[in-house]
Amino acid sequence: MPDLDFSVDRAEIVEPAMTPTLAFRLAIVERLHEAVDAVALQCQIQIEVARRPYTPRESEALLDLFGPPARYGRTLKTMLWTRVTTMVPGFEGQTSVELQVPCTFDLSVAAGRYFFALDNGSVPLTFQFSGTVFYRDEGALSVSPISWTKETRFPLPVATWRQLMDTHYHDSAWLCLRRDLIDRIARHKANLGLPTFDDAVAAMLPPLPEAAPS
Repeated sequence: MPDLDFSVDRAEIVEPAMTPTLAFRLAIVERLHEAVDAVALQCQIQIEVARRPYTPRESEALLDLFGPPARYGRTLKTMLWTRVTTMVPGFEGQTSVELQVPCTFDLSVAAGRYFFALDNGSVPLTFQFSGTVFYRDEGALSVSPISWTKETRFPLPVATWRQLMDTHYHDSAWLCLRRDLIDRIARHKANLGLPTFDDAVAAMLPPLPEAAPS
């Protein structure tokens, strides 16, 4: 019965793509020298938020997700980011495949707010694998499940995430608002003769306090 080990080598931006997509290059090694006919692979990707430090600015941006830093001991819990599936063609020894992960910049989604809040460093990801391995046992097609203990970690550079979003959205992000608020902002924009919704929202916000001299 095959025994598979997994590791993520790198993450790349998928180009061209209609939606923001990251491709994680997944290396698969069969440890027992068994030939594999195919793998129906499932992967759950989690963000281990407690495994990185946060700057004061990042902590402020994450306030609605985790509360103040004094509560981080209780609030920094591993977050499920997404689930992906793929079919792995047959191989002997080792192979590699891409796990393509569609991404969102919707700030009404917790994962979107989390990534948006980070300035630099990396995002500590854990890939947890499951699924079915198809192989030959004395000529007969057999199947076996992937052990629930199979997982690997990968630090996704924040710079890669930002480059992905800049490629698709440039200097913008998505925020979902109620329709009545959209209508009010549109009326405010028209009444003031402002050219864009950015200008209308900026006009409604108080000015930022000036930074204290260093």
